[in-house]
Amino acid sequence: MAPSGKIDDSSPYRAARLGHSAHAGSVDSLSPESSPLWVPHPSRSRPRGSIDSFAPAHSTSRSARPRRGFPARSVVDLRKLLAERFPHPPFFAVTRLATYLSFLDQAIGGGLPRGAITELITPQISAGSASLIQALLQAAHRDRYFLALIDGRDSFDPSALGGNERLRNLLWIRCTKAFEAVKAADLLLRDGNFPLVIIDLVFNPPEELRKIPQTTWYRLQRLVESAPTACLVLSRHGMVSSAQFKVVLENSWSLETFEEDEAISSLRIRVQRSHLLRQESATAN
Repeated sequence: MAPSGKIDDSSPYRAARLGHSAHAGSVDSLSPESSPLWVPHPSRSRPRGSIDSFAPAHSTSRSARPRRGFPARSVVDLRKLLAERFPHPPFFAVTRLATYLSFLDQAIGGGLPRGAITELITPQISAGSASLIQALLQAAHRDRYFLALIDGRDSFDPSALGGNERLRNLLWIRCTKAFEAVKAADLLLRDGNFPLVIIDLVFNPPEELRKIPQTTWYRLQRLVESAPTACLVLSRHGMVSSAQFKVVLENSWSLETFEEDEAISSLRIRVQRSHLLRQESATAN
């Protein structure tokens, strides 16, 4: 803008917006038609006052206008289409991994279910979860299969097994944080070569466990469904919402209990959730 109040023709901004086709000071030089970026509105080409002047060209009523990106099918047809494109895997009878612990196998239907997550909750400090891990290692050595132990707090003591013979069937992953343990579980469940994967989070702080989103457990459940693997999660409090089984250890052992020969047989458990048993009974009926 020049000091006299007139538009300065030498301004580069004005040259880019309005061009040089009109003379300075004329009305056409300030009209939008002179701008190269101006596009006439379709409604302005019609006479004012008509009803069509307020509607875009080739407009139809709202009821006759097709929905954008949504086929004109009924709900039944839509469900049929989704079932064809995203079929659910057929339900097979769940196989079990025997633990040879009668109190546990009888309570959960014959052993740890393959293709599912079982959560073992130990609310007490000395509930016997370490003795249970040792018993599962003995079962793996007896049946000659490999067991993966993801130690969330590096608390496992291999010397309690009394020799290296039983450790040959063990893959011990030593972690210091719950995030590392979940990441290791993701890799092992994708691999699918371990009949049993144990995630021990008993000694991890509660603030670490609360940071694990529930979507993580559902992702692990999806991974274990497609593998012949039994996944056992040990925790202080129930936190795995996707677990098919929730089992609670109701023990509070003392030093005298650990000195007994068959202390593992005195473990008391309570089944808190059993989705698989209800599903199997419904399929049988």
